[in-house]
Amino acid sequence: MSLPFSPAIWLLLASVLVQLGYAAYYFLPFALRPETAPPPGPGIDSEPVSILVCAHNELENLRRLLPLLLQQDYPAGFEIILVDDRSGDDTYLYVQQLTQYYPNVRLVTIDKTPEGLSPKKYALTLGIKVARHPHLLFTDADCIPATNQWVRLMQRGFARPADLILGYSAYAAEPGFLNKLIRFETLLTGAQYLSFAWRGQPYMGVGRNLAYTQQCFRATKGFASHIRSLGGDDDLLVQDAVRHGQRVTVEAEPAAHTLSEPAQTWPAWWRQKRRHLSAGKRYRLADRLRIGNFIGTNLLFYFTTLVLLFSRPDWVPLTALWGIRTSVMCVSYAKLGQRLDDRLPVMLLPVLDAVYFFYYLALGISLFLYRNLRWK
Repeated sequence: MSLPFSPAIWLLLASVLVQLGYAAYYFLPFALRPETAPPPGPGIDSEPVSILVCAHNELENLRRLLPLLLQQDYPAGFEIILVDDRSGDDTYLYVQQLTQYYPNVRLVTIDKTPEGLSPKKYALTLGIKVARHPHLLFTDADCIPATNQWVRLMQRGFARPADLILGYSAYAAEPGFLNKLIRFETLLTGAQYLSFAWRGQPYMGVGRNLAYTQQCFRATKGFASHIRSLGGDDDLLVQDAVRHGQRVTVEAEPAAHTLSEPAQTWPAWWRQKRRHLSAGKRYRLADRLRIGNFIGTNLLFYFTTLVLLFSRPDWVPLTALWGIRTSVMCVSYAKLGQRLDDRLPVMLLPVLDAVYFFYYLALGISLFLYRNLRWK
């Protein structure tokens, strides 16, 4: 007995069902969930925090960032540790001047990174060593906090209780298709690592908005397992923390976000994404399978569609599956955009979705063929 539809249609159906499963179990429940209130008690705002920023020739960005950090509304107080990582500009002089007026600003200067070590991980390690407080909060020099409640909201995650807190970092909205694609990729990545962690399956975070305790850092032996890998000061640390039984929570309130300037050219974004994706091979097998299943079924969906379009297509099931999948995923992404206050034009979401997954495939092929990466 012959099947009523071609094998490609059944393959398309299988890929759609998997994607709908991710939307139904991870994305939509996370997007629609009420924000978890911190438990009552005096501990929420009573613990001081050490804010760490590493900078390499980031003077102009620091002129924008540090005043916003100093304006954070946090009753228990905080210190700002700026690690000047081999800068050739006037970062040292600028921060030294700040320390004269703000005793909670501290400067760590690095003249040379030991051979073979990741410069950023080495810089972060030195900054953590001098931190005075058990709670650590991290961002990058080219980011800014979305509001003056950033420290307060990220800090409250420790009271849930947790040892490591994952935040969200968006990119500023600008004209042009590249900007929208970068923001779509950021939204989709955030949807994965935040919703997976919310479901009890944390696998990564972003160093632009991340918090953990000194005890958590010691439990993972710092960056020892990947100190010679250029990337991974955030996601590979989360991997190690989970392996060592550390508790992970999510803080997704828009007021707790950080905001970054996006890459301005396609080559710049390409280099950035290659660096970010290079750490994925060190993820736990379960995490690689979970992420790979989502990415793979999306790619399978598009490739199977192309095969059907250039063969004798079954128009009715093809149109139905396309309509169902596109509608559900676009609703999911739109709701996630509302939840994370990172909205994109709804009508453009199908185009961004298709372009992104083919771009992701090209990145994967590039990493497989050309594995050399450089760090500034």
